[in-house]
Amino acid sequence: MTKKELDAYRQQLTNLKHRLHGDVSQLETEALRTAGGEANGNLSSVPIHMADLGSDTFEEDVTLGLIENADTMIEEINGALTRLDQGGYGTCEECGKPIARERLEALPWTRHCIRCAQKIQEGPTD
Repeated sequence: MTKKELDAYRQQLTNLKHRLHGDVSQLETEALRTAGGEANGNLSSVPIHMADLGSDTFEEDVTLGLIENADTMIEEINGALTRLDQGGYGTCEECGKPIARERLEALPWTRHCIRCAQKIQEGPTD
């Protein structure tokens, strides 16, 4: 891969990382606002109706799941940036072969070629 291509991947990964950090901050702010009571118009954060309690719990679970997914993505992006720095970017960690450019364009943080990723997803065969 050329230096220009690597720089383009670095920029793409860095931009995505910054966007995800912003998303996480926004989700955390929203979660705190709805949990605080006054921001949603109630004097108490305790829901009045059981359906409200269920909705609040569901929204909290979704928000926490989104934050967890974003954090995982940020870790993967940090790993890709480290591989860029160390010269291993674009090489499958499983088989050592180059990762197809199309795959890197779709998933710039990927650590595996499509073949190895499919094997990993299928899990061990007995």
